[in-house]
Amino acid sequence: MIRIGVVTSGGDAPGMNAAIRAVVRRGIYLGIEIFGIQRGFLGLVNGEIIKMNLGSVADIIHRGGTILHTARCDEFKTEEGQIKALRNLEEYNIDGLVVVGGDGSIRGAYELGNKGFPVIAVPGTIDNDVPCTDYSIGFDTAVNTVIEVINKVRDTATSHERTFIVEVMGKNSGWIALEAGLAGGAESILVPEIQYDIEQVCNKLIRGHKRGKLHSIIIVAEGSGKGFEIGEAVKAKTGFETRVTVLGHIQRGGVPTAKDRIIASLLGAEAVNLLVQGKENIMVGIKGREVNFTDLDRIINEKKEFDFKIYQLADSLSI
Repeated sequence: MIRIGVVTSGGDAPGMNAAIRAVVRRGIYLGIEIFGIQRGFLGLVNGEIIKMNLGSVADIIHRGGTILHTARCDEFKTEEGQIKALRNLEEYNIDGLVVVGGDGSIRGAYELGNKGFPVIAVPGTIDNDVPCTDYSIGFDTAVNTVIEVINKVRDTATSHERTFIVEVMGKNSGWIALEAGLAGGAESILVPEIQYDIEQVCNKLIRGHKRGKLHSIIIVAEGSGKGFEIGEAVKAKTGFETRVTVLGHIQRGGVPTAKDRIIASLLGAEAVNLLVQGKENIMVGIKGREVNFTDLDRIINEKKEFDFKIYQLADSLSI
């Protein structure tokens, strides 16, 4: 293993730069040349490949987003696109590739691995929906971003005695809503993994109001319903003054937390170690404080289990 490439693909996530930094510096430490692929798989198909050095990753560990940029690429989903990508890797004499991204990016890594090219995947997505790892890069920062908003919304909710609906990202995954809802003391958490009854949500609000509660926070993952529609339903059934805040892409940005920087550094460096050891077609993840390894074919065929115990805990504490 003489030359290794690194690519960030799919949606950006805080901590991706820390992962890039770890790949570059661990590689150089081991005497390996590192090449960055710009704009995700689109750049891989188009041959947007640059050599990286220690200076390339200076002063980036604290920055959100990705210095390599990212883009969607329908062409890479085709056989022809994947062959073009492999030819570009061959042209630059790259021996292995580290792919940082979510489920779509990991599927792309899997396709390259199936064609005989050594790849190691690193989970990077704020949705935290990749199986076989406790955390994906960017998730902790996204949760803390939501918590910061909840804290501010609670101030105005208390002052005006209102119910606030906070819609967060999570089309198919309720992990952000779950952890932010628990940490933020939300009255209800609505996630795609669990069917909810709007009557029960409203009844909880009414019970709280009767005992003197002046405000409430409801966290809604976008995949479980539109915040404004839920807000209208709550107001119609309870009569309470209701406001809606939709966070959107603000959750993707911002300075990565210490936890995301540490996880990204561990996983990025370990991805290089695995390629040097001759391992391939593996995803590196975190279980507890330990780095773990899982074959990519398992990753793409499994779905991450939702933490129902945490959901039940949040529900029991919000009575």
